[in-house]
Amino acid sequence: MRFISQSLRSATVIAAFRRMLVSVVMMIALVPFCAAQELRCTVEVNSSAIEGTSKSVFESLQQSIIEYLNETKWTNAVFSPNEKIECNFFLTVKEYADDKIKGDIQVQLIRPVYNSTYTTTLLNFKDTKVEFDYREGDPLIFNDSSWENNLIGLLNYYAYLFLALDFDSFSPKGGQPYFDKAASVVQLAQSSGEIGWRTFEDTKNRSAVLSSFMDSNTSAIRDMSYQYYRKGLDEMATSPDKGRAAITESLQAIAEVYKHAPMSVALSMFRDAKLDELVNLYSKAPQSEREKVYELLRPIYPTDMERLEKIRKPEENN
Repeated sequence: MRFISQSLRSATVIAAFRRMLVSVVMMIALVPFCAAQELRCTVEVNSSAIEGTSKSVFESLQQSIIEYLNETKWTNAVFSPNEKIECNFFLTVKEYADDKIKGDIQVQLIRPVYNSTYTTTLLNFKDTKVEFDYREGDPLIFNDSSWENNLIGLLNYYAYLFLALDFDSFSPKGGQPYFDKAASVVQLAQSSGEIGWRTFEDTKNRSAVLSSFMDSNTSAIRDMSYQYYRKGLDEMATSPDKGRAAITESLQAIAEVYKHAPMSVALSMFRDAKLDELVNLYSKAPQSEREKVYELLRPIYPTDMERLEKIRKPEENN
């Protein structure tokens, strides 16, 4: 199979590749071609911390989010049902009063790996700046050209971020249209005055997350994506050494981000999504390769030495 070249970045081309890849991963027969929405998102609203309130409002909210994320058509690309993008959206409600919900959201994005049953995590991020108004039964109506409310803004932002990261992993900077869409959401949100969106409010809020992929000082994290996933993980089933070598090369991007922006949220997002995976990937690597990765990551993640030592000396940690 040929790699997707830089000239083949259209959403439809990348979607077509996903269709072929996922059919192999799932080991199913080809399904009849049909159009479908892009996301298959598992949604959970946890309201266990809230007492004395009917749970029906949270059940209604959960169902509304499920329908909004999974039934909205987010792109012009053609997806068939078996190529939908897998994601998780877990909302923990910590406060609820006067129709205002406060809490946090854990989002995860999952990608299949070619010619295997293995799946890899592209994103694992906890958003702690979540507030929005919701009344039971309120309709969620898609609109990304003007500001409706903070809940719709949150859902639009994460949907476009999921798409951007997924498409980047199949084609060099293939997710640019969706990063641009996410940037438009952030711009609208900043005008609303809602928390979690302002540029200098927090180094790990939604504005900071988006900036980590789009700012020139840290955009190397995007260059890494295609190298790590398409040239690396997707090759490992047929050529483990070749695939792992591509991953090793891609990790230079993390060092580049650290050099220019040592406090960037991109570094913590990479740690949360990839460190455990790297331990497994390098368990059978030559010692010289393990040492190289260890030395690259050690100054970036000094508080994660236990996991990094497992990369360096896996046989001593079994």
